[in-house]
Amino acid sequence: MTLARASRVQREATPALDLRPIAATLGTLLTILGASMLLPALADFRAGSGGQGAFVGSAAITIFVGVLLTVSGRAGGRLRLDLRQAFLLTTSVWVVLSLFATLPLMWGPPHLSFVHALFESVSGLTTTGSTVMSGLDAAAPGVLLWRAMLHWFGGIGIVVIAIAVLPALSIGGMQLFRTESSDRSEKFLPRAGAVAKGLLTAYVVLSILCATGYVLAGMPLFDAVTLALSTVSSGGFANSDSSISVFANPAVDYVAIVFMLAASLPFPLYVRALGGDVWKLFRNSEVRLFFAIVAAFTVASFLQQVFQGVAEGEPALRGALFTVASLVSTTGFMSVDYTNWGPLSDALFFVLMFLGGCTGSTAGGLKSLRLLIAMKAVRQHLKRISYRNGLFPIRYGGAPVADDVVASVLGFIFLYIATFAVASALLSALGLDLRSAVSATIACLSNVGPGLGPLVGPATTYANLSDPVIGILTLVMLLGRLEIVTVLVLTLPRFWMR
Repeated sequence: MTLARASRVQREATPALDLRPIAATLGTLLTILGASMLLPALADFRAGSGGQGAFVGSAAITIFVGVLLTVSGRAGGRLRLDLRQAFLLTTSVWVVLSLFATLPLMWGPPHLSFVHALFESVSGLTTTGSTVMSGLDAAAPGVLLWRAMLHWFGGIGIVVIAIAVLPALSIGGMQLFRTESSDRSEKFLPRAGAVAKGLLTAYVVLSILCATGYVLAGMPLFDAVTLALSTVSSGGFANSDSSISVFANPAVDYVAIVFMLAASLPFPLYVRALGGDVWKLFRNSEVRLFFAIVAAFTVASFLQQVFQGVAEGEPALRGALFTVASLVSTTGFMSVDYTNWGPLSDALFFVLMFLGGCTGSTAGGLKSLRLLIAMKAVRQHLKRISYRNGLFPIRYGGAPVADDVVASVLGFIFLYIATFAVASALLSALGLDLRSAVSATIACLSNVGPGLGPLVGPATTYANLSDPVIGILTLVMLLGRLEIVTVLVLTLPRFWMR
């Protein structure tokens, strides 16, 4: 067979990528996004701030493009997604929605440049919480509401993708999560539509409870609603440059702690809890590891404050618990400036930024499930060295874990660290000091938000960084939220061929 004939046969055997399901899905989501822009427009109209025109114009364009894509995508009748389409759609959703979410940020107050507006919208939808905006205390209510809404939309989107898409793509051990959730004895709801409805119900209930808690703690209604959207989504956008510390209210701190930790737990377990199986939430080994991490880092941070003379008693414990909950949940709220607690705290919190919450939650980071599997893999390896003829299967939830799942977890951890190293090196090459470069990278990769130090710490913004640095961090946020592999696979020529 000649080379030309072989190439022709390969082209004939490789089906073209059908973009219609992707266009239809993107169109539907854009239509929803555009319609939601009318809420901030209404908020600005009622406040008389004059920013409603930008939101109305942005809504009109977004809805028009959304309807156009929906109609063109559904022209061929009912469509289904295959594996290649799922990969492409997963990335396209975050990129396309982020682009349209920039429109009101550029056309109305705060009139950001495209680079800064894209950074802000990506930070919102990926629930990172890094910001280039300042003067939030005097900002129009529409902009504040829009930022919180981006968090909330991104949070529920993350949960759905984590449950429905990533397990099918076998990314970083997510197939184990699919196995646990899809086994007949473990399946929490029988149909995909019911699954989505159950997850959304749990998400909405948690959001309402959080907003109610903030109101009861003495927070104004508007702040309570917007901060609840940011808290439950593990986002971190606040209505003040001082974040939650502006309220100086211990009750607000404790409400935030409870719901930041709650948002870090697997949402499928909440669905089971709504169905009556409450104890399932506390019997889960990933959840137990997560709370063990929270307890250990809280004790270490508390002792650090006491020994350094920073604080003592209840304020020290509350500050430690709030900061640990904020970082491990990748929310990024600030009640105290923890960068002033000394180098030991910097080291503790830097490690904490890597860890993240649980699988199937709105939190980012490596996730406790992967850490658990990696620790079991190391333990298995050590046992095999000591007892060469022994059998030591890795188990999770009482069931054995396949070798391909372990390999997927270890491969993902390697990619995560490699991405962190490359991005940190690029930022250093662009002129950032090492502390700012590495902390900004992990803060965006784990979707935490604030980094460490005076340049990117919790008491400042990313506005003073150059456009190339902002561009790299924007990409890093997307990589972190989309689990890296989802994006990197699109760069392989073989993906587009087969």
